[in-house]
Amino acid sequence: MCAAFAAHETGARVLVLERAPEAECGGNSAFTGGATRFAFKNIDEVREVLTLTEEEVANTDFGTYTEEEFLEDMGRMTQYRCDPDLTELFVRNSRQTLAWMKSKGVRFDAMWARQSQKVNGRVKFYAGLICATWGAGQGLVESLHKIAKTLGIAVRYETAATELIRENGRISGVIAEANGETFELRAGAVVLACGGFESNAEMRARYLGPNWDLAKVRGTRFNMGDGIRMALDVGAMPFGHWSGAHAVGWDMNAPPFGEREIGDLFQKHSYLFGIMVNANGERFVDEGADFRNFTYAKYGHEILKQPGMFAWQIFDAKVNHLLRDEYRIRKITKAEAPTLEELVPKLEGVNVERCMKTIRDYNAAVRQDVEFNPVILDGRGTKGLAVPKSNWANVLDTPPFHAYAVSCGITFTFGGIRVSTKAAVQSVAERDIPGLYAAGEMVGGLFYFNYPSGTGLVSGAVFGRIAGSQAASHALTGRN
Repeated sequence: MCAAFAAHETGARVLVLERAPEAECGGNSAFTGGATRFAFKNIDEVREVLTLTEEEVANTDFGTYTEEEFLEDMGRMTQYRCDPDLTELFVRNSRQTLAWMKSKGVRFDAMWARQSQKVNGRVKFYAGLICATWGAGQGLVESLHKIAKTLGIAVRYETAATELIRENGRISGVIAEANGETFELRAGAVVLACGGFESNAEMRARYLGPNWDLAKVRGTRFNMGDGIRMALDVGAMPFGHWSGAHAVGWDMNAPPFGEREIGDLFQKHSYLFGIMVNANGERFVDEGADFRNFTYAKYGHEILKQPGMFAWQIFDAKVNHLLRDEYRIRKITKAEAPTLEELVPKLEGVNVERCMKTIRDYNAAVRQDVEFNPVILDGRGTKGLAVPKSNWANVLDTPPFHAYAVSCGITFTFGGIRVSTKAAVQSVAERDIPGLYAAGEMVGGLFYFNYPSGTGLVSGAVFGRIAGSQAASHALTGRN
């Protein structure tokens, strides 16, 4: 939709093809929590995106999150494999693009509930992430489609592009299918913003590996990798981490695909304040390795590797106030008991004796000489454990005790196609394929191994805006 807005703004006539019916439109965006990460140096730059009252400004420490910090987080999360040109492009355009979206009518709100804690009477944000779209992903999609309608941008629902039309070396439209009929749609340029292949079990198994076909899909059922396939069919260069994906801890009994009324609330991301155990009753990750923003997208992989492909997160009552809202929904796989001895046998599929030993060993290893502080990397860890916990370690000793079962939920795939800094799809010869542009999840080279939260929507918006304006210019000038 950002591509459509930018193309319209440039003067082109725009048609959006949406494979899903109108009630399920919006791809994965509709299922997100709406987090949007952008660079800012001061409160004036924050206000370019967020509408804040003077009281909110006075009572809040938003901190700073410079472009250099954003770039370092991208490098650190991806083991410094992210494409430097593409990464710098979207980081340095992050705030301006969100401000542009705001000018179109998209609303952003501060993430008071999910990214801040009150410290000494003042609200403090942490980990560089301060805002989200109003109404989360569903609110974003509804807003975008409302804006498109106001602008007169046509959207054809239940219409799938199946093939690109290539004539005289340039892309001149698509072959589409709707209601069982196939037809041509001619255009001066095409933008592919079709998502990854996360909804396609066959492609997940082929590219991500064994058991990935069994992972639950957090979002849409329509992201089948068709955009990537169409691009590859005309000679686009595959690019990025094709065996990698964004995957999280997701309720063990969630449905195979996302539910729009639930959104992203099947996720369980407060593991850093407790412990996670597998079927053997053993911990398998450092729950406090870093802020949630920088570990949650890779821990789904770790859960998938465990026996039975599940885990249980265990907490005590001391941290109830720190648990995110997703722990309080009705559709949830939960166990609760007044003692650990009563709780652990309720953890379906878990070795009770080993789990009790794991908890006893963990409790004995928690450092008592460091103060607990949930808004910083507090260094309150463990001593002597084979799998350490580096921060936010607390003894599990306060009833009632509660636990939540999670499996792997895949969000999106990292592999895609190569684009230029003008969002033009590149051939295997690293030349522009005339008339073809791409944005969103199918842009390869941004994410490897891991992912800083809030970057997906922003990178999609940045490259969408660039792709739309460049495609429109190409179509209007008739460049070959």
